Amino acid sequence: MNDIDPKALFRLSVLGPLVSRERLGRGELQQIVRQLAQQEYAIPGSPRRHISEKTLQAWYYAWRRNGLAGLSDAPRTDTGRSKLPEPVQLAVLAAKRENPRRSIRQIRLLLEAAGLVPRDTLSRCAVHRLLKAHGISRIAGPDVVPEEKRSFAAEHAGSIWYGDVMHGPTLSFGGRRMKTYLVSLMDDASRLITHSAFCLSETALDIEGVLKQALLRRGVPKTIVVDNGAAYRASTLQGICARLSMRLVYCRPYAPEGKGKLERWHRTLREQFLAELDTTHIRELADLNARLWAWVEQVYHRQPHSALGNQTPLSRYQQDLPRIRLLGPLAAQLDELFWHRVARHVRRDGTVSYQNRRFEVPYELTGQTVMLVVDPHAGTVVRIESQTGEPLGAATALDVVANSTRRRRRAQPEPVTHATTPGPNLLELVHQRHYREEG
Repeated sequence: MNDIDPKALFRLSVLGPLVSRERLGRGELQQIVRQLAQQEYAIPGSPRRHISEKTLQAWYYAWRRNGLAGLSDAPRTDTGRSKLPEPVQLAVLAAKRENPRRSIRQIRLLLEAAGLVPRDTLSRCAVHRLLKAHGISRIAGPDVVPEEKRSFAAEHAGSIWYGDVMHGPTLSFGGRRMKTYLVSLMDDASRLITHSAFCLSETALDIEGVLKQALLRRGVPKTIVVDNGAAYRASTLQGICARLSMRLVYCRPYAPEGKGKLERWHRTLREQFLAELDTTHIRELADLNARLWAWVEQVYHRQPHSALGNQTPLSRYQQDLPRIRLLGPLAAQLDELFWHRVARHVRRDGTVSYQNRRFEVPYELTGQTVMLVVDPHAGTVVRIESQTGEPLGAATALDVVANSTRRRRRAQPEPVTHATTPGPNLLELVHQRHYREEG
């Protein structure tokens, strides 16, 4: 599968609260866009932290028209240049520098009132690009409208999952003290833990492993809400969600209230599971996870929950089983959806490296850069592709012993071709001329 534009994935994640809604009521689009514009984002390739309402609306309508492809960048032909007349440019910059709190709308009204531009002819985008090019586009000033924080719950199971990582206990595995991390996914409507596992790190690979098991066990959610950590921002995770039509939505930094239900799950786990854990039975990570999964299925999922009207998470989830989107035929392709693609240069001996192991690829690829399609969870190379996704053959683990007796293909010299009718020969020509003249 071809790689997905990282900028398009980022924009889709920003639009999460919009695209995750099946229907927008009257005025909701403007309200949600206004809330999104007030948040801060880690924008790829940009020092800015905010996104304007107009940009958000443009992204939303582009997504409505063309899906994920509509969120990719189209190349601009006027980059770095302003089409505004020089006097208008000077007036815009002077107005902003004189009062940095002036909005673009105020600047346009000011220039119209001064007679520098006709009414409704000055493009807002042109003004914004000019101010941005001079580093004075951001409007300073405190927020005057308090942010609304309201409790909510998904109507149906499978609508929203939450994902987060909790720092777990430090335990001895094989004589070494190692810190653990609990990676969890929870269904919002039912509080059911779709999957959870203790890991030895909190990388994107650990999160993808938990997500894969959750999809197999509990179906495909419409939306996954996560924090802004680097692991959740990985392009591989974003690509998996995009291919399965799951919206990946990021909480605003330093706003844990967006995942209060997961925080409550973490507290329950500490009080009921970790407090009772007998570490003398834990020899390896699998022992810890086996006890976690038994406790989740036999205790946590079967306890009545006051927020669910004293229903258990399991019974509340089963209530919506007809609405759960199952993997169906995609189950057979799930492993492939979680494969990674890494670029490698083929050495002169026809090998590439992956995770400190060497693999042989077709020898004619020597000197080229290829993409290794790998199963990161199994640590194996599945196949080789070109940088455009075309299959180039298999990769096999290097066996140097077998190669010592393998018959090698030798380079063949280029065959010499002769013309059917030989051309003129200098020595023969001068020989004929010489003896003709002598005779």
